[in-house]
Amino acid sequence: MKLIIKNMVSLRCKMIVKSELERMGLTPVVVELGEVTITENITPETRDELTKALLDYGFELLEDKKSILIERIKNIIIEMIHYSEEPPLLNFSSFLAEKMNYDYNYLSNLFSEVKGTTIEHYIISHKIERAKELLVYNQLTLTEIAEKLHYSSVAHLSNQFKKVTGLTPSFFKKMKHKRLIAHENL
Repeated sequence: MKLIIKNMVSLRCKMIVKSELERMGLTPVVVELGEVTITENITPETRDELTKALLDYGFELLEDKKSILIERIKNIIIEMIHYSEEPPLLNFSSFLAEKMNYDYNYLSNLFSEVKGTTIEHYIISHKIERAKELLVYNQLTLTEIAEKLHYSSVAHLSNQFKKVTGLTPSFFKKMKHKRLIAHENL
């Protein structure tokens, strides 16, 4: 049986959900971001218990078709930006349409209607958040970050970064460094 779970956005989330399912005596076969396959069919009572257990961790068991589609779109984007090293072989709209087996225009309109933002803006937001993480870790150059996030150039990343945050990547990095020095002086 396949379950769709909202707000599973990291490897830690996957571990928590797997642990919770096992605690309830359920057998997870596959645990992906936002999607779990278990061997059992669950009763309405077990579903209610699972729903309550997941809510304690900020997760939500989804049942309606639109919510499930939106969550799958979000998880594909998160997986692509945060956990995939390889760029999609197709442009993202084709990649998403193929992966979800739906027309991209339908997915795009549904996403905009439900989330109040476009898929493109959602992707950009996540890419900039990921760039901020990588800048804070200070292990990659801006050129390497641009390549890792599949930007066509450092200038393109810098322009989007400034548009979203109001700061240049280098100023953001300096601010982080100054905050660390200030904390050391406490």
